[in-house]
Amino acid sequence: MTLILDALVPVFMVIMAGAVIRHLNFPGGDFWPLAERFTYFFLFPVMLISKMANARIEDVAIDQLALAIVILLAVMTLLMVILKPVLTRSGPSFTSIYQGGIRFNTYVVLAAAQAMYGNAGLTLAAVAMAIMIPLVNVLCVIIFSCYAGQAGGGIMGTVKAIIKNPLIVGCTVGMLLNLTGIGLPGWSAAAFDIASRAALPLGLLAVGVALDLKSIRSASWPLISSSVIKLAIMPVVTALIGLWLDLELLMISVLLLFAAMPTATSAYILARQLGGDAPLMATITTAQTLLAMISLPLILQFIHSGLLH
Repeated sequence: MTLILDALVPVFMVIMAGAVIRHLNFPGGDFWPLAERFTYFFLFPVMLISKMANARIEDVAIDQLALAIVILLAVMTLLMVILKPVLTRSGPSFTSIYQGGIRFNTYVVLAAAQAMYGNAGLTLAAVAMAIMIPLVNVLCVIIFSCYAGQAGGGIMGTVKAIIKNPLIVGCTVGMLLNLTGIGLPGWSAAAFDIASRAALPLGLLAVGVALDLKSIRSASWPLISSSVIKLAIMPVVTALIGLWLDLELLMISVLLLFAAMPTATSAYILARQLGGDAPLMATITTAQTLLAMISLPLILQFIHSGLLH
């Protein structure tokens, strides 16, 4: 437990620093929306290219990783669709519960992967992210189409958005540089490394700034159910799938981080654009981020000392 706390507590301390900065309205104006945009579209792709261009990707069993992710997302989607009558009668509310139960916060998961498992964990997390982001986005659009009556341009619109996603672009460029043997030659590797160091601190601060503590005024059933599904049920399902597929321990551990992460702040934007329950989504996002500060170390310790022991 001490090792887990040593890795995760600093990550969440930076997030809470962001929440304090929001409360102080510092530095004010449009700084944080612009800083998050800069981080998302520039710093994070630079970091992914930096880490993946010279990493040992050949050591990653991508076929096993992809299979585990597909099974996990299929099981969680099927579970939530079956439980929909119990979770909520409202279609828009269900889309928020679903997003809360399947999405992950990219900034936090990459920071945690690096803190807990070093560069090997960060590389594995980046590859997993490149697989998960397209699948999760397509699934969310399908759920919106079925339960909110909107699909935001349909599957083709989603495909175009995925292709333009800066995180996917960063992973793809990094993989191509790696697989072609080009890497980051000369001084470029050091330059990319310097620029990439700002990505995780700024990203985590942005997560804290985005927290809307006023939205958590009462614990509703959709909020509770979505949080239990994401922060407790999904990690256990992930561990069981990993054991069933006989995955290596590092791969299971990184997948557990994705499973136990709070949902993404971008889920609110999608809910607002596609007819979901945006206020509920904002509440779920804030509550899960706060709850994960307690649940993440506990669930990782429980699974590692129990199922994975």
